[in-house]
Formats: sequence, C-alpha cells, structure tokens
Amino acid sequence: MSAVWHPFTQHGLGEPIPLVTHAEGAAIFTGADKVGGGRRIVDAISSWWVTTHGHRHPRIVAAMREQAERLDQIIFAGWTHEPAEELARGLRAIMPEQLTRVFYSDSGSTAVEVALKMALGYWQARGEARHRILVLEHGYHGDTIGAMSVGQRGVFNRAYAPLLFDVATIPFPAAGHEQATLEALARACVDQHAAAFIVEPLVLGAGGMLTYPPAVLAAMRAICADAGVLFISDEVMTGWGRTGTLLAGEQAGIVPDILCLSKGLTGGAVPLAVTMASEAVWDAHFDADRTRMFFHSSSYTANPLACAAAVANLAIWRDEPVRERIATLATRQAVRVAALVDHPRVTGVRTLGTIAALEIGGGGDGYLAALGPRLLAFFRERDLLLRPLGNTVYVMPPYCIGEDDLDRVYAAIGEACDAL
Repeated sequence: MSAVWHPFTQHGLGEPIPLVTHAEGAAIFTGADKVGGGRRIVDAISSWWVTTHGHRHPRIVAAMREQAERLDQIIFAGWTHEPAEELARGLRAIMPEQLTRVFYSDSGSTAVEVALKMALGYWQARGEARHRILVLEHGYHGDTIGAMSVGQRGVFNRAYAPLLFDVATIPFPAAGHEQATLEALARACVDQHAAAFIVEPLVLGAGGMLTYPPAVLAAMRAICADAGVLFISDEVMTGWGRTGTLLAGEQAGIVPDILCLSKGLTGGAVPLAVTMASEAVWDAHFDADRTRMFFHSSSYTANPLACAAAVANLAIWRDEPVRERIATLATRQAVRVAALVDHPRVTGVRTLGTIAALEIGGGGDGYLAALGPRLLAFFRERDLLLRPLGNTVYVMPPYCIGEDDLDRVYAAIGEACDAL
C-alpha cells in the first residue's frame, strides 16, 4: 500500500490512483515505460490547468537541463542570479507597463498570500487603518490560510474556520444581476474601509468555471480606482492565454495594482509564481528603516531551475505562434461544445478562450455532487483526464492538442450525458 497522501482525494473510497510513467504533448502514459505498452490518456485539463504548450516542451526541458549544470539553488534574500533577472526583465516587457516590480514565490496560493501582505503593508506604510479585504462570491484563490480566507467559505475550508480572517463578500455578477454587484462593491469600498479587492478576472475556476463579461470587470476596476482601493487580479489560472488573451484583464482594458501569476508561468513544467506590483506599492515598502521591509520569503524563492523554465516559456511566446494556436483551439472547442447545447441533460454551456464548460443534469451539491465521482470514473475508463467540478464538466487542454484527441474528449462527454 502506498504511503502517499494525495490532494483532494478521499482515500476511504478506494478509488484507483494510476501511476503515470511519462508524458508527451497533450497526453500522459501509464503502465509502461517510454518503449511502449501501457495506456495513452488525453490530458484534457492540462494537468490541473498548468500545462500550456504541452508536456515536456523541448525548449523548456533543455533550459532546465542547462541551468542544472550551472546553478541549482541559491538563497534569494540579498543574492540574485541571471535567470531571475532575465525573467523579471521579460515579464516587464510582456506585462502591463504599470506593473514595475516582480516578487517571486512558489505557487498560486503563495502569490495570493504575497499580494494580500503587500496590500496591507501598503496601507500601514501610509498610516491609514485599512485592513478589510473584499472578495467575490464563489471565488477560489488557493489553500493556504490567507488564500482560503479570501475564497468561498464551505466544505473546502470549514474545518479551518478558526484560522480564517473576516472578509466582505461581493455577490457574483450573474447574468441580469450585474448592477447589484457593482452597487455592492461601491458600498463596501467605502463602508468597509477596504484595503483591497481580489478577483479572478472573467472566469472563476474552482467555483464552477463561472463566467462574467469584460464590461463588469472594467466597471469593478473603475469603482476600486475611484475609492482608492487596491485591485488584486488573480490570474493564476486565467493568465498565459487561457481566456484567449495573454491576460484575461486585457479583454476589459484593465491594469490591476497587484497581479498574481503562476501555473503557465513555466509552461506548467515546474512550480513558480510571481506577484507583480505597481511602483506605488513598491514605494510604500521602500525605506532605510529595516522594520518597513516586506517580510515574506520561502527557501526556494526564485529557484534558478524554475526561473530558467519560465524564461524558456517567454521565448516560446515570443518565437512561436502561441496566440494563433490559442485562437485555433478556442474555435475548435466552441464548435464541439456547441454540438451539446441541445442535449436534454446539458445546461449552462459556455466557452471563454480555450476553456469550455457545461453542467450535466440539474443543480446538485456543487463540488460534492454525487455525479462527480461517476463522471470521473467514466472518463478515466475511456483514457481521458477530465476532473469534473461536481456535475460541471470542463475542458481546458494544452494548446497543442490535436483534432482527434478533441473528438475523443467531446464524444465521451456526449456519451456521459446519455449514460449517466
């Protein structure tokens, strides 16, 4: 019996946990080595939304291999190295010009923790008593304490409620109710003496792939700007082309005060995250007084191997037709998911860039809907890596996925609608 404790897995159910031996492009393989045999499984969710260009992209693999021959790890407090410096320059060149500072961490959760601490430190440095964080209903920002605090409360974090800090929740801008959201945000910015508002732009991932229009995102940003409330954009999932543009915020014409990036930052090869901040946020922490420094780090901050992978990812975006691949995949997804719109058991069909989602059956119990495990097993038996959010089935594949694999994915979803 394995000693491994897996995330988001109830081991008491005895569900199979396949052993993956290798990966290539849009597929993972089990049960054999690279020579042959085993099962080829289509990775239709980019291995939890991280793999953008495909598994083991040659340029990313080569960059990590070459970096490992020179420098594997170095403390980043008071020291630096070229991959981190090159990556920071590259991010400055490709991201909104107002985001002038790059802080490294290890994951999407820690990128959010950093953002929250930056926001609170900003107001303390200014001598203003602003500490309330505003959040969007159904949001998810990670599983560390601060990230859970600004996410939706429920089964995910109920056991840890004594550790979580209070926030003010703004209702999700569901279709037809957008104005109520904007009015609630405007009130909270003033009434709560808000320090910051954190959002997943355009689509809420773990909350059920819920989407809202760019105009609402732009309006929320404007409200925060008018009230002087810092705007934190969590693009950990939506960044790196998932919504059809490099950043989801581009579609609304917004620039946040603080931006969180991870997942596709390294093409999905190794963990790395950045929190990018405006010069104003940097200036609030810049001082000759050591007590006013930004107190955050981890042992592997800006790990050279991870930074080298991210530099290679930026080169892929620069040199290869990544945006064209994204546009092509978005079109192919839209065509296939549209064929399911009229199915009697399908509701809520929606697409955004390379993301497609729908519900099978009505309602349910959210993430713990009874249909979820049955769907997971159904897709696994057909050699597909799809991990439904309850009865919400979503497809978010690597940009390199081929037509035949997409056909397999959507044929299986159609089968599931009929069979389960």
